[in-house]
This record gives sequence, structure tokens and C-alpha cells, in this order.
Amino acid sequence: MEDNAIIQLYWARDEGAIAASEKKYGGYCGAIARNIVGDRQTAEECVNDTWLRAWDTMPPQKPSKLAAFLGRITRNLSFDRYRQSHADRRGNGVFGEVLDELAECVSGDEGPETEWERRELAEAIDGFLRQLPKDRRRLFVRRYWYGERVSDIAAECGMTSSAVSTALGRMRDSLRRYLSERGFAL
Repeated sequence: MEDNAIIQLYWARDEGAIAASEKKYGGYCGAIARNIVGDRQTAEECVNDTWLRAWDTMPPQKPSKLAAFLGRITRNLSFDRYRQSHADRRGNGVFGEVLDELAECVSGDEGPETEWERRELAEAIDGFLRQLPKDRRRLFVRRYWYGERVSDIAAECGMTSSAVSTALGRMRDSLRRYLSERGFAL
């Protein structure tokens, strides 16, 4: 089923929208959730919560790209669940590693940051990613958006884990310099 038809089902308050979303994007959202939370049952709960959140937000929202919209919801819910379950300990999921790697580039301070500052940072990171070659951008996004393991990225890209780690380290250094040059406090 086409994305526009699925969105129309949400807008018509037709419960078939959830089944269509599950059929088309269940695997995609499940992979995002599993990479972040680290266990299948919690990932399934996050995906089910994604369908509910999509139901609650459409209308009034009408996403232009349904996959990105559902992926973002899944990622945010999974990240919330991860933080909740790892409040006092790091656990053995890969997402703790991902956060540690990016901590040196982007501050994790929970100060009185405004929505405008967040948008500015997001735009700067988007600008950084746009300047990367497509293969490097793909590595960065797979690791830091989807939370994939370095070994999995390496296997699928025909690289060694060491080469992926080195490339990611260089990209983090470049991101840190890029953000610093644009006035972001790191």
C-alpha cells in the first residue's frame, strides 16, 4: 500500500492504518528499536507504541515521508525506554557506546536550552552530513542514528571493524571541529 493511502487511513480514523503500517514498516521500526534497546520484547513494545503514537498524531500531522515519521517516533520511544531502563547503570546494549562516542562532539548538558538552539544544532549537523561523501554519511547515520554495531556495519559494507571505527573516529573529530567553528560550545 502506498504511503499516501496509509496516511489517509489515519486521517479517516480507520484502524486498517495500523495494520498497513505494521505490514510495510514493522521490520524497519523493529530494527531501529532493537538496535537501541537491545532486547526483542522491549523493541516490540516500542514498535507497538509507535503505531499508537502515529494514531494519536495523525491528524493533525500529515507527514510527507511516512517511513521517516514512523522511524523518528520509534527511535524517540526506544531512546526514552533505554534511558528509563538504564537510569542507574549502563547495561550491555550498544546504545551506551554510541552515546559515549558522540559525547565528545555534542554536549549532553540538560540546561535551559531553547528550541531555537536545538534547531540550529540540528541544522549544523545536517550541514556537516551533507558535506560527507555518501559512503561516509551512511556509516555515520547507521552508527549514530540507528545505533548499529560497528561489526554489523563493517560486515554489510565490506570493511573491517577497525576501518569502520577509524572512519567514525575521524568523522567525530571533523564534526567537533565543524561545530566549534560555528560557535557551538562543546
